[in-house]
Amino acid sequence: MNQSAVRRVNTSVILRALAVSAEPMTLAELSERVGLSRRTIEVVLDALVDAGWVSELDRVPVSGCAGRPARRYELRADHALLAAVRVTTLDVSAVVADVRGRIVGRAHRPLRAYQDPQATLDDAAALVRQALDDARGSADRLRAGAIASGGAIDDDGVVRRLVHTTRWEGVHLPKELGRRVGVPWFADNDTNLGALAERWRGAAGDHDNVVWAMLGNRTGLGILIRGDVHRGFEGAAGEIAEAVSLPAGSVEDRPVAWLTSPDPARRRVALGRFAAARAGDTAALAEVDEFVENIASILTTLSWTVAPSLIVLGGGLEDAADVLLPRVREAMHGARTPAVELRATVLGSDGPLIGAVKFVLDHMDTELFGPPVPSA
Repeated sequence: MNQSAVRRVNTSVILRALAVSAEPMTLAELSERVGLSRRTIEVVLDALVDAGWVSELDRVPVSGCAGRPARRYELRADHALLAAVRVTTLDVSAVVADVRGRIVGRAHRPLRAYQDPQATLDDAAALVRQALDDARGSADRLRAGAIASGGAIDDDGVVRRLVHTTRWEGVHLPKELGRRVGVPWFADNDTNLGALAERWRGAAGDHDNVVWAMLGNRTGLGILIRGDVHRGFEGAAGEIAEAVSLPAGSVEDRPVAWLTSPDPARRRVALGRFAAARAGDTAALAEVDEFVENIASILTTLSWTVAPSLIVLGGGLEDAADVLLPRVREAMHGARTPAVELRATVLGSDGPLIGAVKFVLDHMDTELFGPPVPSA
């Protein structure tokens, strides 16, 4: 490589080292981490400070150490911002995050007309700008975004199929949002992104083969195989709401199944039924038992087909985890399924949004941090 190329590679490995470090780093620590001379690192850091990517912190004396304190540096994670959007049938949420994935701005609003994709994407774009304002960020710092939506979404971000409506079919989500907010965009199914988030920041950090399950009024599965999202043909993997041979839709109108509804009023009803079940109400317990039977039936099939090592219940089910988890575990054990571990999400409703941020980071890694060069 010529000298300019060497400089770019050196810059990228230093920037990457700072990006993955939880604490500020000294010149000596960076030198040990990336295998470059202190002088080379110092020259690169001066340039990164001037460019706004890195901050040099105040020197802090260390007790018992003579001489001048070491220079310390940290990534300015908010120098570049990323957007994530989630669309349901009723509302849209948006967050803005820094390049470490920390959410720094939020916005939310009801949708005007979900059946009109163009109006919905207009709402989503407006909400991204609102979240950017909430983050006190400027549009020139926004580098990319991702949208989490329902339906079968292919590798290019095109909606191939959506239960209950055909109006979204063929919509190229990244292109449409890119026309409205002029940065690169990516798209995936919300349950896929829920699974991705769970492995990155949630309950599945110690597993590679994971299913994130949303079952009830809304139904879908996000599948990770060896840590990567499995979309299948035209993004159809996990869209079990369409599978007539599975009982996915048989309880969607039961009050207890409204835990996964996007409608807050319905969710309150569901939470009330689970509260009654906890108190021993016979009718509520019967409703819960029927719901558990439905969930266990789907997860048993899943255990013998996808065979994940972990299934995470999300999409609202986590709010009744104390009632559901022991009962679903018992039902699956009674069905003699493989010993799949069952947990509830710890990310709540933010799961698909956090997964969308991770999705952007994975796609934009080289753009943000330069070529990935492994250390010695």
